Amino acid sequence: MIKILFVCHGNICRSPMAEFVMKKLVRDLRDSNPQASDFEIASAATSTEEIGNPVYPPARRMLARHGIDCSGKTARQMTVADYNHYNYIVLMDQNNLRNLRWILPRDIYEQELAQYRDARESAHIQDARDSQAGKVSLLMDWAGKNRDVADPWYTGDFEATWQDVNEGCTALLQHILKNS
Repeated sequence: MIKILFVCHGNICRSPMAEFVMKKLVRDLRDSNPQASDFEIASAATSTEEIGNPVYPPARRMLARHGIDCSGKTARQMTVADYNHYNYIVLMDQNNLRNLRWILPRDIYEQELAQYRDARESAHIQDARDSQAGKVSLLMDWAGKNRDVADPWYTGDFEATWQDVNEGCTALLQHILKNS
């Protein structure tokens, strides 16, 4: 089973959008190929400030506009158990990477950070990710872009976030299918 955890600061905008976009991509894949791998997909926060809150209304409306229902999703914080459980820990931005230091044991955090930085220095992040043992990545790296997912909390531009999330999730899924 392929297990993916998407992570952002509050788990009310970007990471739930990525969670539900990836779930839709996987559903579509399974519709055309019932033998496709099983997936477990979730999202979480690095902070505690939004725990228990639903997906932010503009993010929920953007998903609904594209036929995706996220009802019932509430924010939760990532745990060490999540790190141990998931194959892929996919972050939305560099701040999320730094904030993992408050969640993961120091030795695991430092190892993941070193492996991530080694991969990031590669000209082709996907090629480097194929050869490393780390679980942590940034979503836009999978699309070959050295930048964060647009944060609609500050910009109000949920369309830009939608585009980034779709591009990153599609590229991540292609990587997984190629390597599974």
